[in-house]
Amino acid sequence: MINDNAVILFQGDSITDCGRDRNLYKGLGSGYPFFLSSAIGYKYPDKAYTCLNRGVSGNRVVDLYARIKEDIINLKPDMLSILMGVNDVWHEFSWNQGVERKKFERIYRMILDEVLEEIPHLVVILMEPYVLKAGEVANEWDKWNNEMAFRREIVKNISDDYKTVFVPVQEELNKLCETNSPQVWAADGIHPTDAGHMAIAHMWSRCVAQRLGTERLM
Repeated sequence: MINDNAVILFQGDSITDCGRDRNLYKGLGSGYPFFLSSAIGYKYPDKAYTCLNRGVSGNRVVDLYARIKEDIINLKPDMLSILMGVNDVWHEFSWNQGVERKKFERIYRMILDEVLEEIPHLVVILMEPYVLKAGEVANEWDKWNNEMAFRREIVKNISDDYKTVFVPVQEELNKLCETNSPQVWAADGIHPTDAGHMAIAHMWSRCVAQRLGTERLM
């Protein structure tokens, strides 16, 4: 990992939030941040790593930007992991309140610019937004998949430009769906099952270890 008392911050929407208790500073919810925090504690029991979850259900990239000071900069993380993008599309399809592609990219870059200006040593992990052909998403699969493809490309380009760790979530979940139904990993096509969260945690662990040259957590 990094220094012995590193703060690792997970940011995103409901996929990251996953029922976290907002009354607890270290409330992690029951999803991939919890699995990763447990793995980190098991792997490094002698270190003082702190894992924080500040994902907020329903958030779009503009909502994350609105809370950048309180929920990122003020927490002074050493590692920042972001999974964001599905609500920017979903809210448009459902309520005409999404975030169009150019603004999505502009705001996402603004978040990284401002955070890195304040915390220049920060290790950033960008996670690819994804959807699976299940539940509500399956009913309009072509529309969903086509629009999400643009969001995935944007996040990958941002990752390349900022030289962040990149976690290809869609690519990895697609591989898992070759041998098991998409419902195994995300019953509604968006929110992971327990197995889906574990799969995402494994992806994160592998990509971070490869980039930092450390052992995998799980």
